[in-house]
Amino acid sequence: MTNQITLTIDEKEILVPPGTTILKAAQSVGINIPTICYHDYCTANALCRICVVEVEGARTLVPACVAQVSNNMRVRTNSERVIRARRTILEMLASSVDLSDAPDILAMLQEYQVDTNRFPEAEERKPSVIDDNPMYIRDYAKCILCWRCVQVCATDAQYTFAINFSGRGYETQIGTFYDKPIPETTCVFCGQCVGVCPTGALKPKKQWLLEQGLPPAEIVQLTRFNRSANSRCR
Repeated sequence: MTNQITLTIDEKEILVPPGTTILKAAQSVGINIPTICYHDYCTANALCRICVVEVEGARTLVPACVAQVSNNMRVRTNSERVIRARRTILEMLASSVDLSDAPDILAMLQEYQVDTNRFPEAEERKPSVIDDNPMYIRDYAKCILCWRCVQVCATDAQYTFAINFSGRGYETQIGTFYDKPIPETTCVFCGQCVGVCPTGALKPKKQWLLEQGLPPAEIVQLTRFNRSANSRCR
């Protein structure tokens, strides 16, 4: 087989085509590298850094979702340094974000024996739930800024560009241009942003209302498209 890259991941020798990422190379032989911001149908941006691995000769840990393989590369996916980095990232997330609707991340907290109280003075993000349309709510207290929703709304799928990042530093969050309500943006209510959200920050309106304990008849009224001007907010 020509034009193949030979590398070693966790002592397993692998042959993959040029341009393959470390993440995909590892998956090809059944080695799991955890991911949060990565999604198979979104552009990889290496934002969360939970997928970092140790590459022999590299000064820093390398994000597996974007780093491409090279000949004779040697990779360790579960070294002490890697585990410590992942645990710290998860501890920082747990200290500032509501992860109660993020089952995959909650499983990681257990797997990496995360101390959720490691940063007791961290300021928890607690913005109010935004309920401005009949299709879905935005609960940015649960948002980890993974960028998936922005990407599918933009060039990865829908090309509507209804949402993007706003603010800087700790104040950064996903929002609409000029903070307009969703019905006043270019949103076409395709639901793709809700579908790729890993934490419940974007949630179907009916599901959210059921969780609030509202009866079905009221939920029907509150999820009709003609009520966008009379949204329920908290």
